[in-house]
Amino acid sequence: MENINRPRVLFVDDEPDVLRSLSRIARKLDAEILTANGGHEALEIIEQSPVDVLVTDMRMPQMDGNELLAQVAKKAPETVRIVLTGYADMDMVLGAINSGHIWGYLQKPWDNMELIVKLKQALQLQQVLAERTLMRRTIEQYQYYRKEHFEGFIGDSVAMQFVYSSIEQCAPSQASVFITGPSGSGKEVAAAAIHQLSKRSDKPFVALNCAAIPSELMESEIFGHVKGAFSGAVSNRDGAASLANGGTLFLDEIGEMDINLQAKLLRFIQDGKFQKVGSGKEEHADIRFVCATNRDPQQAIKENKLREDLFYRLNVISLFMPPLNQRDRDSLKLAEHFLQHYSELEDKAFAGFASDAQQLILDYEWPGNVRQLQNVIHSCVVMSQGPMVSRKIVESQLGQAQQSVSRSSSIKATLNQPIQSQSVADDSSSADAVTMSLAQIERQAITQTIKRYGGNVVKAANELEVSPSTLYRKIQQWQDESSEQISS
Repeated sequence: MENINRPRVLFVDDEPDVLRSLSRIARKLDAEILTANGGHEALEIIEQSPVDVLVTDMRMPQMDGNELLAQVAKKAPETVRIVLTGYADMDMVLGAINSGHIWGYLQKPWDNMELIVKLKQALQLQQVLAERTLMRRTIEQYQYYRKEHFEGFIGDSVAMQFVYSSIEQCAPSQASVFITGPSGSGKEVAAAAIHQLSKRSDKPFVALNCAAIPSELMESEIFGHVKGAFSGAVSNRDGAASLANGGTLFLDEIGEMDINLQAKLLRFIQDGKFQKVGSGKEEHADIRFVCATNRDPQQAIKENKLREDLFYRLNVISLFMPPLNQRDRDSLKLAEHFLQHYSELEDKAFAGFASDAQQLILDYEWPGNVRQLQNVIHSCVVMSQGPMVSRKIVESQLGQAQQSVSRSSSIKATLNQPIQSQSVADDSSSADAVTMSLAQIERQAITQTIKRYGGNVVKAANELEVSPSTLYRKIQQWQDESSEQISS
């Protein structure tokens, strides 16, 4: 197993003495050396597992070097191809170079030092080609699997692709989910999506906004009450705990809940038992909890706004909703969606946004996030006759005429931010933005492909059109990076 990530060099010649000589010299390289006595045998080796560098003679019986090179160029384009040739074969070599079948050549008799240097250069080139191929395949896979719409969401930015993927991963489980993110970023939409993709989707989804309910009524809203429990309780009433039985209870802005009530909620989460206000009867409910806050949870704990034990009990899976200004061009896609929706609602006809209005929508910071954008577009529809929404009308509804806010700093910050991992009881800052760099997309694509083939790296490499050694090098690189992080 220790050699799985070593590059592979294949020598092809119909003369055994030549193969032995080449193999002996190439032992100086940190590579696996293979030999084949003809073109057919070489192709069999390559079909079983691609090689990084191919060195072949041109004049061989049955299949000459030219035909072998052409087939390898087609079947394994990232393999760096070199020919060994005599002076008489230079016309064939030049033809192969012009057709793109070879990278370089060595003349017979070869110089041993020149051979080693040439092979080292070829191995370095192969790594560059392999990285390029892998990156291309990664981008293609990302484009293929990219979602423009997802369970009520609109947007195909990298940040939202990660949100979609996270929701798909956590939804089927029974684990509690703690969602963070600024107001208006879509936390309730995320909670509803988690429910819809869960095994509880045929059961109720109940949402409570803890900030919108007076603290003295909050306990009744959650647990219900019996007749006469307090002034105005004229009848028995079921709370969210009873209504959401078997389904999902979403508690939005949980940091606004009274700290004493949070203790009762914690007991309910732990054992599934509760009592209605004014009742001594214990009831049971099977509920999956999804909570959200626009606060930094750690800061809320320090300010005694959120119980630490409640947070860790709920924060089995963390999900961060990125602000709209970190979602690339999603703001324009959302604006177009809202324009169509409110045009129909207000019985008006709009063809779209003028080009300068589009740029304003893309450039503006949107501090109120999707909710602000939605309200602004609704206002534009009401206050304009169309058929195009101009920049002037958008500016007037934003209340900031002749001003555009550059988003370059936000974009740079997004590109440099690390992925926030989903972890059990993760106490890292849940308010960090979740974005994916190209390297992280690449890692995800490779990992998912390997998983799809049951851990078979060779089959995964074949789908990604790279050699197994390329994937093994990547895996080794990730392991090394993890070791460095642990040691530091």
